Amino acid sequence: MPKYEAGTFDVIVIGAGHAGSEAALAAAKMGASTLVLTMNLDMIAFMPCNPSLGGPAKGIIVREIDALGGAMGKVIDKTHIQMRMLNTGKGPAVRALRAQADKVLYQSEMKRLLEEQENLTLHQGVVEEMIIEDDEVKGVITQVGAIYRAKTVIITTGTFLRGEIIIGDLKYSSGPNNQMPAIGLADHIRELGFDMVRFKTGTPPRVNSKTIDYSQMEIQPGDDVPRAFSFETTEFIMDQLPCWLTYTTPTTHQIINDNLHMSPMYSGMIKGKGPSYCPSIEDKIVRFADKARHQVFLEPEGRNTKEMYIQGLSTSLPEHIQRKLIESVPGLEKAEMMRAGYAIEYDSIMPTQLWPTLETKKIRNLYTAGQLNGTSGYEEAAAQGIMAGINAASRVLGQPERVLGRSDAYIGVLIDDLVTKGTAEPYRMLTSRAEYRLLLRHDNADLRLTEIGHDIGLISRERYEAFLVKKQQIEEEIERLRNLSIKPEPFVQEIIAESNGASLREPLKAADLLKRPEMKYSQIERIVPLETELSDEVKEQVEIFIKYEGYIEKSMQQVEKLKKMENKKIPENIDYHAIAGIAKEAKAMLNEVRPLSIAQASRISGVNPADISILLVYIEQGRIAKISG
Repeated sequence: MPKYEAGTFDVIVIGAGHAGSEAALAAAKMGASTLVLTMNLDMIAFMPCNPSLGGPAKGIIVREIDALGGAMGKVIDKTHIQMRMLNTGKGPAVRALRAQADKVLYQSEMKRLLEEQENLTLHQGVVEEMIIEDDEVKGVITQVGAIYRAKTVIITTGTFLRGEIIIGDLKYSSGPNNQMPAIGLADHIRELGFDMVRFKTGTPPRVNSKTIDYSQMEIQPGDDVPRAFSFETTEFIMDQLPCWLTYTTPTTHQIINDNLHMSPMYSGMIKGKGPSYCPSIEDKIVRFADKARHQVFLEPEGRNTKEMYIQGLSTSLPEHIQRKLIESVPGLEKAEMMRAGYAIEYDSIMPTQLWPTLETKKIRNLYTAGQLNGTSGYEEAAAQGIMAGINAASRVLGQPERVLGRSDAYIGVLIDDLVTKGTAEPYRMLTSRAEYRLLLRHDNADLRLTEIGHDIGLISRERYEAFLVKKQQIEEEIERLRNLSIKPEPFVQEIIAESNGASLREPLKAADLLKRPEMKYSQIERIVPLETELSDEVKEQVEIFIKYEGYIEKSMQQVEKLKKMENKKIPENIDYHAIAGIAKEAKAMLNEVRPLSIAQASRISGVNPADISILLVYIEQGRIAKISG
């Protein structure tokens, strides 16, 4: 195939899934000329698995992406068919928004944003290899011989690298949803010397909604109050579609046990490691044999389709067994299967080969993001995408690179976990992974990250000014409540009694009264009315801060200790093998990860406190030059 020069750009993004879309939009908005190369323009931001966004931790990531100036939150706000706030009965650290998407509308809206974005070019093409000179990426070459030059390249190929779909004893080369896999690029990445790992994920069957008996199921409606992921959303979708809950039966479990030998997971056909937190129905039945039933959710895939996603019934059993499984579930006895479930195996790179900016250590100006880095989930992919886009554009534009800390955002936790610890299975963000989760809440993502988004150039001046007003209002209202005294007057005692609280015996500051577990801001507002109306978001921030002030202060003290360790930098050229006293396993891991700070080094698997102590001594004694020669 003859080659030809096709164009020159600042940033090239390979792939246009959730990572690629955010990477491209961020880079282009920052002023970098950006090219997106994707196999199929009709598959931009496609949702091959569950057509939903959000949930615990993941919903907070979507809000963080929005606070930085990303697109995911805005797009789901425009295209969802249901929105719910989860864990409302629990503390603010675990509350999370979840939306069911209209998958076709979501795709088309994201594609529209990409098409309309200045500095952004979309092209359908298959990248086969990259141009590498002196360990630096210079561009890419497509299947048809088109040469695109670039200063930086971001690979966001998702589950397409040497993808293989598996159903029963059938295995064939394919990307998700029977799309073309990326074989040439996968081989090229291996040839460049990157360590790769084989991962696996899966999806359940889809059934025709007309053939479902909903009378045997529990309805799961959306919230009847306005909800949104984006801090800029002002129009809300209230016409929502319900989801439905049913359960597996003993018959379901018997079918699976009788046919386990036909499951690729148990026959040995599947080699890749799958996510343990999102098991297939076969795995659930085997691992939780004592459970009489498992939840099965029926979720619409959109307003203009009859396809229903069967959440909880992910499987790669043969198609005829899948039909029997469906028929064994109450309400699905006569359901028509429209698509069979399947497993997909694919190549990922070991993420410890990346710097915290998501640039590869092996090749300069080459970045990777999304499921290619070993994660699962649209939200985790988009989070990496926006950070890779920001850093690739920053490199080109001569701006500082951006790395979010573990106390800044779930995005910071996600990327730090990947590049420091790696992952033995597809990585999913969980609230338990964040040690400062009380600081990383759904409600305060804008307070944490809008300043950064504005500095980068992704947050408009108008939005930033509105943010500053909100921030000031929060601070002023907290101060007002700290200074206002409430006297034990009869009407005050009545309001307190409504919540079965202890009556006042002497004057009390309004903030101290609000700290009582049973008291709400709305009650305080009745006692000491506002002179100027505040938004519900401001009131929520005031209530959370005052009620959890002690815990927040304690977390902030821990963050300050962490920052001291983050500020203890480690020279890049250090030879860990030359340091006496550090354990052999620790030396190997330190050399692989190449941590940038003592704090990062302390989080590496296999590196213990004794190793860190020895490393600190060497650095503080200035012996690094002798070690590194």
